[in-house]
Amino acid sequence: MKLLLHVCCAPCLSGTHRALEAEAFDITGFFYNPNIHPQVEHKKRIGALISYCRQKDMKALIIEKFNMEIFKKEVEGRSGRAYRQAGDRCVNCYRLRLKRTAYCAKKNGFDSFSTTLLLSPYQKHELIKQAGEEMASEYGVRFYYKDLRPFYKDSIAISKILGLYRQKYCGCYLSRSDRA
Repeated sequence: MKLLLHVCCAPCLSGTHRALEAEAFDITGFFYNPNIHPQVEHKKRIGALISYCRQKDMKALIIEKFNMEIFKKEVEGRSGRAYRQAGDRCVNCYRLRLKRTAYCAKKNGFDSFSTTLLLSPYQKHELIKQAGEEMASEYGVRFYYKDLRPFYKDSIAISKILGLYRQKYCGCYLSRSDRA
C-alpha cells in the first residue's frame, strides 16, 4: 500500500518510519510546513529530513518554499488576529498541512496518507485525527490513523544515533513565543 507521510521533522519521522515499516507500507515522506518559522529553522528541518532519507534510502517529496503568508492567512484568519487559544490555531495548522498532503496523495496515486504529528505527545492528537479524517473525506484518499506516541522515545534515540537536528518547539512563531 502506497502511503504519503506528512513529515513535520526528521526526528518524528525516524520513530514513525520505524513503527510503520513493519506494516508493509511503501512510504514516501512529504514535507509541507508553512508553519515553521523563522526561515533558518525551516531550512534546518529540510536538511535533517534529507539526511534521514539518504541514510534510510527513503523517498521524499519536499516543498521547500518558505511561505509564512499562507500560514498567517489560514491559521490567524483574515483579520490578522492570532488565535491565542492553542487548540484553535493548532487545528487550523493541522488542516492546512493535511489538506495539502491529502491533495498530493490523491494527485499522485497514493492509497492513503498520514502524518508524523501522530508521534508527538505534545501535539493535540484528537485534533490531528479529526483534521485527517476531514481531509480524507474531502479528497477521497484514506487517512491512516495510528497512535504512534508509544514510539516517541524511539524517535529520540534514533535521531541521536543518526545525528539529526532536533528542535525545541513545533515550529510556528506562536508556539515559539509561548515557550519564551
